[in-house]
Amino acid sequence: MNAENAKNIKKIQDFIIDNMVVIIFLAFIATGFVISGGVPHLFFINELVDRVFRNIFLVLSLIIPVIAGLGLNFGIVIGAMAGQLAIIFVVYHDVGGLNGLLLCLLLATPIAILFGFLVGKLYNKVRGQETIASLIAGYFAQGIYMFILLFAVGGIFPVRPNHPNIMFAQPGKIHGIGVRMSVDLGLYEEGGMKFALDNIYRIPTMYLVLIVAVCILGYLVISHSINRKKPGYEIKSLWKFRINIILCFVVIAFSIFVAATNYAYLMRLQKAPLVTSLLVLVICLFLHFIMKTKLGQDFRSVGQNQHIAEVSGINVDRTRVLATIFSTVLAAWGMVIYMQNMGTLATYDSHRNIGIFSVAALLVGGASTSRASVKNALVGAGLFNAMTIISPELGRAAFGDPSTGEYFRAFMVYGVIGLSMGIYVWKNLKEQRDQNSLEH
Repeated sequence: MNAENAKNIKKIQDFIIDNMVVIIFLAFIATGFVISGGVPHLFFINELVDRVFRNIFLVLSLIIPVIAGLGLNFGIVIGAMAGQLAIIFVVYHDVGGLNGLLLCLLLATPIAILFGFLVGKLYNKVRGQETIASLIAGYFAQGIYMFILLFAVGGIFPVRPNHPNIMFAQPGKIHGIGVRMSVDLGLYEEGGMKFALDNIYRIPTMYLVLIVAVCILGYLVISHSINRKKPGYEIKSLWKFRINIILCFVVIAFSIFVAATNYAYLMRLQKAPLVTSLLVLVICLFLHFIMKTKLGQDFRSVGQNQHIAEVSGINVDRTRVLATIFSTVLAAWGMVIYMQNMGTLATYDSHRNIGIFSVAALLVGGASTSRASVKNALVGAGLFNAMTIISPELGRAAFGDPSTGEYFRAFMVYGVIGLSMGIYVWKNLKEQRDQNSLEH
């Protein structure tokens, strides 16, 4: 009995350690609600839905590098720059609406592939130090990016000086030089790219919740039917399956009730972008199923042990470069989708914190430097953006100044990254000590 209790206590301790960051964020959000006197629920949910759809693509772009052993790829900021270069080019040529958005995605892809290839080659040269290298590569790319947009545009490549997004020509100059600090993507109704994707079709948020719950329920049932026939399907997995099924039925029943009774309070939620939701689903399915392919197994093998992977006939360098390319392209697409939701591109600032915030969001969802999944990205995006919404309210309630919430936000972002890395190193050292004690 004592041995069983010790085993259960160890399981609880391991669970707390593995989910330490998630627990801290949940406590922070709950504390924020209590101290601030309660943020209006409709405001909170509307903001959360809007922010999650805006950011989720960038967070998902981090998963493949983690699985492939590249760690936390802060270099997605380079992919974000590729997306911004495409946006600036398209806006300059006055292509708006959905056509402009699709052209941005099309142009960003080859640029991101090139950038991803170069960054992947860099990672192969600094094997084992990819996280630091990705930070430095982002700063280096920032310099090149600013040189192109501040000097090359107009200084080397002629542009129209009267274009609203080009800086005015100086006296005696024929062309304007440089891109303005802020590029307006315009309103959708006026032909710009703002909400070009989100406004294709919107549905009530509760309908979207119902659809998602039904899809998850179907996936759980199909997955359970397949896995139960495999040897080693544990009772723990069965209980987990039952709990998830019950949660799905609760959400489905609640959503149907709200829709059937047209419950005024929740039906006042702003409508969710259906097409953006479908794109999120497509990317999630892509990331899930690619791990079942030969390439996905190569990613896992390289991430677990590069030497064994190489002995097994896997081209380790090529696999790591492909992982970086996938991440960079997804980040470029994510930045285009992010900016069409924002509507205004801060030319020299929009991409700066993309890497830091996306990495923090992934870690908040329970990922680590060696393990990440779609579930971690979705949970992390929700919790991180909830913290972002709560922070100003917490600062206003605690100190009478909402700007103080920005300090909370910065503290939590960098604290999460540091804490996650510390826990990861500590667990590795603990596992090594346990292994050495068993051997002796």
